[in-house]
Amino acid sequence: MSSPATKESPASLSQHELFAIADRVLPGSGLGSYSLADDIRLIYSHGQGSRMWDVDGNEYIDYVGGAGALILGHSHPSVVKAAQAQFERGAHMFGSLNDVAVHLAERLVNDIPCAEKIAYATTGSEATGYAMRLARAFTGRNKILKFEGAYHGNHDYAIVSTFPKETGNYPQGAADSSGQPEATVSTMLVCPYNDLDTLRQIVAEHHADIAAIFAEPVQRIIPAEPEFLHGIREICDEYDILFILDEVVTGFRLGYGGAQQWYDVKPDLSTHGKVVGGGGPLSCIAGRADVIGLSDPKLKGQQGYTYFNGTLHGNPVAAAATMAMLDELGKPGVYDRMNGFADDLCRESQQVLDRHAIPAIAEHTGSLWQILFMDKTPRNQADVLASDQASMRKLDSLLMKQGQYVLPGVRRFVSTEHNATDLEDTLRGLDTACREFNRS
Repeated sequence: MSSPATKESPASLSQHELFAIADRVLPGSGLGSYSLADDIRLIYSHGQGSRMWDVDGNEYIDYVGGAGALILGHSHPSVVKAAQAQFERGAHMFGSLNDVAVHLAERLVNDIPCAEKIAYATTGSEATGYAMRLARAFTGRNKILKFEGAYHGNHDYAIVSTFPKETGNYPQGAADSSGQPEATVSTMLVCPYNDLDTLRQIVAEHHADIAAIFAEPVQRIIPAEPEFLHGIREICDEYDILFILDEVVTGFRLGYGGAQQWYDVKPDLSTHGKVVGGGGPLSCIAGRADVIGLSDPKLKGQQGYTYFNGTLHGNPVAAAATMAMLDELGKPGVYDRMNGFADDLCRESQQVLDRHAIPAIAEHTGSLWQILFMDKTPRNQADVLASDQASMRKLDSLLMKQGQYVLPGVRRFVSTEHNATDLEDTLRGLDTACREFNRS
């Protein structure tokens, strides 16, 4: 695929020159927690459809997809048109409603199964933080139970036992970052994923303190067993605990109704971002009106009022992009084609892995997929830690050199724009990477 015509960067600098600048002004020459080895680190220039190009003109099949936000691929015409049109009307309003945010809110309430109301936020991390705050305010309890290895964002309450070096010692969690107050760690309880027996034991002992159970329906690449999510719902009902489903990744991705439709489960609250946002700064909390209603600004000064505020809440450009994205996702056959591509990709990738005697499995749930160095679908974080993560990162790094954008050791995504050519090129690159893997 040839690179689409794009404007050159203002200084037209090479990747080497840009990294020299980044090394001086950015920590680790990065934008977050990912730091690629020098031989595979890249600075991207632009994207179109399922492909991306770096500033030196090299082309890559994109399986990162903006961490899952770009479900329609890069620069989808409908999304670009909607965002441009809104920019001309106004890029940002604050303090009052804008018409696009109102229309999107109505649509989200209609389309998210558990939604009676929604409240806007800016990022997925912000949405999960607000959801925890709402749960504490509504129940009058201070603790949240999460599952080991779950990623609920970047705030202090979320990064507890998200990246554990070893498992166990439940329900006590461990801080994942320096600078994290002990008070945040002490208010989080931790349980192994897909383990209802342990969950019941922890809740039975601590239920008087638990405001909510917070769960991802697909934890990284680990799918929830159907009875697990339904078991959480039953436990929450028994002890008057709120069930919060983190759909920042899975919302409008597993299917139009997200994981709630996929698993036929109804949480009290769900958090949404990535697809909700259209690639822009927008997220939301959806669910019960009596819980979300605590953020009503008319309640300021009253018992139970829960503070929500953000400069970009309900941003009209992101709202317009989201509306356009949902229009595309609502068309017949979109999810069948996208999830079908992931199925073909993993099935045929497994054949390549087996042919080269690589001890790995190609796993997917819907359009989320990854190559894992283990012999079965993981059930929890202990399974992940027991896998050969060094070999996984090694193969992924080789795939980067074959023109596939995959963050080493990280889950990837299929978009609606991946096609037969991408599949052929991916399998060809995997074959070459496997040969190199076995030689090294």
